[in-house]
Amino acid sequence: MTGSSAPRPPKPPQVTLAPAAPEFVHRVHIYYEDTDLSGAVYHANYLRFFERGREHLIGQEALVALLERGIAFVVYRCEMTFRAPATLGDELEIRTTPSRASPYRAVFQQHVFRAGEALPIVKGVVEMVAVDRAGKPVLLPDIPGI
Repeated sequence: MTGSSAPRPPKPPQVTLAPAAPEFVHRVHIYYEDTDLSGAVYHANYLRFFERGREHLIGQEALVALLERGIAFVVYRCEMTFRAPATLGDELEIRTTPSRASPYRAVFQQHVFRAGEALPIVKGVVEMVAVDRAGKPVLLPDIPGI
């Protein structure tokens, strides 16, 4: 056959998620288990707080629907800047602002504030890539705000 081309691969399934606000706020209470010997929140725990913020922004039902279709998110890049420690009993706000960096990559600006304060104590950027069950990048699903 001359002039024919190979068939196009099927498009990835599209999932419409709940509308996201320009900035999503997830609240976190700091417990003793979150702190280290100095009494400050252990630095790696901020990654857990960021994950919770993204999960609540997207929604558990939507994440389950994506997983059932073979789509998951993996961290491509992460960066954090620590300005002040959070301590036992603090009430924190994890403020997340999503955007789309490419058809395959989403960027989440995630900043940690003590409740009621104007300046962040931790600033972070997490870049996520959508992948299939084989770990290969796929187009980002339809996520409002991203």
